[in-house]
Amino acid sequence: MTGRIIKCKRTHYSKEINQELNGEEVTIMGWIHEIRDLGGIIFVLLRDRDGILQITAPSKKVTPELFKQIQQLKKESVITVIGTVKGSPKAPGGVEIIPQNIELLNESKLPLPLDTTEKVRAEIDTRLDSRFLDLRKHSISSIFKIKSRMLHSVRLFLEENGFIEINTPKLVASATEGGTELFPITYFEREAFLGQSPQLYKQMMMASGFDQVYEIAPIFRAEEHDTLRHLNEAISIDMEAAFCDHEDVMITLEQLVVTAIKDVKDHCQSELETLEIDLKVPKTPFKRVDYDDMIDMVNSQGVPLRHGEDLSRAAEKAMGELINDYYFITGWPTDIKPFYVMPSPEDPQKSCAFDLMHADLEISSGAMRVHKHDLLMERIKKQGLNPDSFNRYLAAFEYGMPPHSGWGLGAERFTMCLTGASNIRETVLFPRDRRRLTP
Repeated sequence: MTGRIIKCKRTHYSKEINQELNGEEVTIMGWIHEIRDLGGIIFVLLRDRDGILQITAPSKKVTPELFKQIQQLKKESVITVIGTVKGSPKAPGGVEIIPQNIELLNESKLPLPLDTTEKVRAEIDTRLDSRFLDLRKHSISSIFKIKSRMLHSVRLFLEENGFIEINTPKLVASATEGGTELFPITYFEREAFLGQSPQLYKQMMMASGFDQVYEIAPIFRAEEHDTLRHLNEAISIDMEAAFCDHEDVMITLEQLVVTAIKDVKDHCQSELETLEIDLKVPKTPFKRVDYDDMIDMVNSQGVPLRHGEDLSRAAEKAMGELINDYYFITGWPTDIKPFYVMPSPEDPQKSCAFDLMHADLEISSGAMRVHKHDLLMERIKKQGLNPDSFNRYLAAFEYGMPPHSGWGLGAERFTMCLTGASNIRETVLFPRDRRRLTP
């Protein structure tokens, strides 16, 4: 039995029961995955968060009352089973439980909105409408166990490398990056917005002397996309570091990505096997592709892309066909990047910005930031924004703002890379997109 702080009548999860416990009494709890009544013997498959256990009830080895009770059980009902462990090569995990007592904790309504055994596949909308049932499937819960491990690894990596966790507001008075992709809300007598990113706040923290900060929190984008890669609420892993240029934080990013992949590979083997994923650990440094070279590469694939344009979906796919791994796109044109991105000292037409790609999927973007007040004002005006809307932010640049750089990494998109999910909604418990606001 694994030691736990939380007290519970359960003595073991399913994965903890093996042949070493042969003959021992255990108490297990979970949901009825399937029931097979063969007349003189009933098999009940009990599912918990870790796996499936076989409860074997021969009519000659259990009481008539218990046998009758088992016959009346329904799929997906919640039960507690007290029984004896017995080795059984044909059972899942090589063991079965001979029950002494079964307590029905809650009976499930039938029919079910979807098949939790996955013998009958359901469409994504049906699954999301009954997400609590969908998550009972191990192929689905495995995604979130991997995501949990990834976030744990990311936080540990940043903490061990001297980063301080911060929490910035999600109710803001103006846009982070300009534009109209904002969710307006009523904030008492004023208009406010849901935050697009913690960008301005983490830059302000660079003036505080904290030097290195990170935040793992929701961001909100009022984009009207309806694709397999976009959400209107997502989790962003953000960092900012003072006295660093964009090359410094690119190295931090690739090291973080590799560390998280190794950690998932080491600790989520059963989940990866469930998803049939052979997770490869990429080599560092990641390939760097200059924006100008990327234009040529995309055009060589027969996809038109002009200088000064962002990547179209067709261009992303073309790059994915050429590089099926993690790589950076660097040297982006300054004019298509946000006002706070530093132009290159060698060529102001090019910026100190980068995107991290995995095949055809952008998972992170970052840059060295403008830290000089006058240049920042110039950049804000050039992009048609009103500097008065950024007064509080701009004040931090008048009293000793150090050079700094940072990035944001999409937790859900990174999870897609780790799990092989093709639809980003698969990586969110309760996704929010253009059409979905419930459950």
